[in-house]
Amino acid sequence: MNHNLYQRIAATFENAAEKTCIRTSRGDWTYERLRKRVEGTAGALCRAGVGAGDRVLVQAGKCPESLALYLSCLQIGAVYVPLNTAYTERELQYFVEDTEPSLIVLESRLNSSGKIPCSVWTIDDSGHGTLNDHVANATSIRGVAQVAEDDIAAILYTSGTTGRSKGAMLTHGNLESNADVLIDYWGWESTDVLLHVLPIYHVHGLFVAIHCVLLTGTEMIWHERFDSDRVVADLSDSTVLMGVPTHYTRLLNHSTFERKCVRNMRVFISGSAPLSAKTFHEFEKRTGLRILERYGMSETLMNTSNPLNGERVAGTVGFPLPDVQLRVTNSSGQPQTYGEIGQIELKGPNVFNGYWRMPDRTALDFTSDGYFKTGDVGFQDAKGRVSIVGRDKDVIISGGLNVYPVEVEDAIEQMEVVLEAAVIGAPHADFGEGVVAVVVANQPISLATIDSFLDSRLARFKHPKALCQVESLPKNAMGKIQKNVLRERLTGIFSNSQSAHQ
Repeated sequence: MNHNLYQRIAATFENAAEKTCIRTSRGDWTYERLRKRVEGTAGALCRAGVGAGDRVLVQAGKCPESLALYLSCLQIGAVYVPLNTAYTERELQYFVEDTEPSLIVLESRLNSSGKIPCSVWTIDDSGHGTLNDHVANATSIRGVAQVAEDDIAAILYTSGTTGRSKGAMLTHGNLESNADVLIDYWGWESTDVLLHVLPIYHVHGLFVAIHCVLLTGTEMIWHERFDSDRVVADLSDSTVLMGVPTHYTRLLNHSTFERKCVRNMRVFISGSAPLSAKTFHEFEKRTGLRILERYGMSETLMNTSNPLNGERVAGTVGFPLPDVQLRVTNSSGQPQTYGEIGQIELKGPNVFNGYWRMPDRTALDFTSDGYFKTGDVGFQDAKGRVSIVGRDKDVIISGGLNVYPVEVEDAIEQMEVVLEAAVIGAPHADFGEGVVAVVVANQPISLATIDSFLDSRLARFKHPKALCQVESLPKNAMGKIQKNVLRERLTGIFSNSQSAHQ
């Protein structure tokens, strides 16, 4: 049996040939037009010597032509390796050396003298580049490579906030099983129109969003990047939006975003970073709709989700998806009871094959009975609903007591003047680590004011011992706060003689 995911997508191309697949500012793409581009690109790859198992490293613009490049890699059995477009040429060199690609496709030509061992093609957001020339000079390919369920379809590199970035190997089986579960769990309908605003070098935008569309023969409105004005204008023609929390806060800050804009929307989905309870409730008040929050990661695709039909609870990521086994364990690896905080571990058809060329790290991150140690800390309630309280490395141990940043952040964000908050630990001579609050607020705020507000909400040991007010928090392209950056900036905050309120 051929487990190539593209075989399923090719069937959609046949069944929905004349339907619109992608609506862009440059014109619409039918499924038939996308199929022809994929097969032409597959021909170009083969002509360049790319074969099954070869890596194609891609740091390119978001355009239908880039999507076709991904699909053509699936078709011929090559391994697609998408990279964040923000990486510098120096950073790119690491990924080139690690993956040893047969081909590199970039948004623009390299300017450095870095050692590149293969051909380099280009494609930008507008679909322009040398990739087009190679496609034009190649003979299209219709056949689909035979692959096994556990053959690698893509390698996604983790953000690398500590140490080297690790390449998570995702198989055809991982991608197909997770897509099928999400289409069913989120009630994907034949009339759905996805407003696609995410980058396509990440699990959320490339696999979760696009596979739901391509496996159902539905439509997506394509935005190269998130622009509040464009999003508000296109919401009335859409039924589904997948975004990160930053997108939802930007919508709430948009002057014309109101109920009539979302009259046709079926579901708003949020992930890639924690959604604050404040944003959840403000969004419901403004639109009458509750955001559906879910939990996933590069290594596992989607793990849990709040229900489509049923209660969606602010601050939780819902229930384990069908076929996903989730458990919470203590430091000894023993299962915790409901309500007890511990390490989240996962097993299921969605879980990756391991890290590229890192067998020792792969072995370290899996238990003896096959569960993946996510590095996330959380708990399940008596119904099985999951809450994430932070990353293992983000837990603050102050005076020998564990402080979970998400709990403190949620409490601080209940203050009317606070727009956003991040909580980190910094070295403290007396407590080992002291709790530091980094806040974005619409007026000056003092540590004493926060302390007073938290008095009836949190135990004293969880209160911030220092405050830093900033204009914005450092975030990656998926809207996740870069706490490693904050820790580096504020590592000496308790050793400074100046006031704790920076």
